[in-house]
Amino acid sequence: MTPKVQRALPPFLQIAEDFRAKIKDGILLQDAKLPSIADIAREWGVATATAAKAIKQLQDEGYVRSSSQGTFVDLGRKLTSGPDRLQMLRATGSGFRPGETVEIISAGLVPAPSHVAEALQVDEGAQVVQRRRVYRDDEGVVAVSTSWLAGQLAEAAPELLEVGPLPKMTFGLIEDRTGRRAVRRRDVVGMCAVPVDVSEVLGAEPGTQALTMTNQYWDQHGETTEYAQDFLGAGRELSAEYALD
Repeated sequence: MTPKVQRALPPFLQIAEDFRAKIKDGILLQDAKLPSIADIAREWGVATATAAKAIKQLQDEGYVRSSSQGTFVDLGRKLTSGPDRLQMLRATGSGFRPGETVEIISAGLVPAPSHVAEALQVDEGAQVVQRRRVYRDDEGVVAVSTSWLAGQLAEAAPELLEVGPLPKMTFGLIEDRTGRRAVRRRDVVGMCAVPVDVSEVLGAEPGTQALTMTNQYWDQHGETTEYAQDFLGAGRELSAEYALD
């Protein structure tokens, strides 16, 4: 179907959103080549300057790279928070940046603390899956990440209880086994006291404040599939860049 410019957003943002959605959904994979600026302008019925502005928007957001050979999908420099790993997984088949590694340090069933029980809509103390991992790159610890999932998911995917990497991360494994696809998320950035069981891996004193990102994911039925909290390593930052015109 031929795309049409809508009036709700500036045309360049509509074009950028169209490509962004295709990248997030895995329709355009890592290193896939986008149409030329001239072709985009022709397809959308806009000026080449508008098409170029859309590509620049995608570059600023970390979705593509451009060279003399053209513009290509490239999620390699996007921040590796949980949501970004989901996008990279769908676009590239991997949730990791080049040079980044993950170590699963624990996995199993645990009683749900109150904040986890509320997020997963289960009773406090109910058995839930907890998986903890540490991401590292050549600069050290990127983040210590803990995920919680409803306990019954372990029946469909017993690998969730194994201390080892999953073939498609939790997102892909749950979707494959249950058909529940993560379609919506909420991100909360804050400063939280580092818990004792995270401090040693993070390299921080227990109780010190650290930058965190908490993510909650919902499936197509509006039910929570995963609740996660990342404690970022020292010197790491969260950033976003947006065009204001």
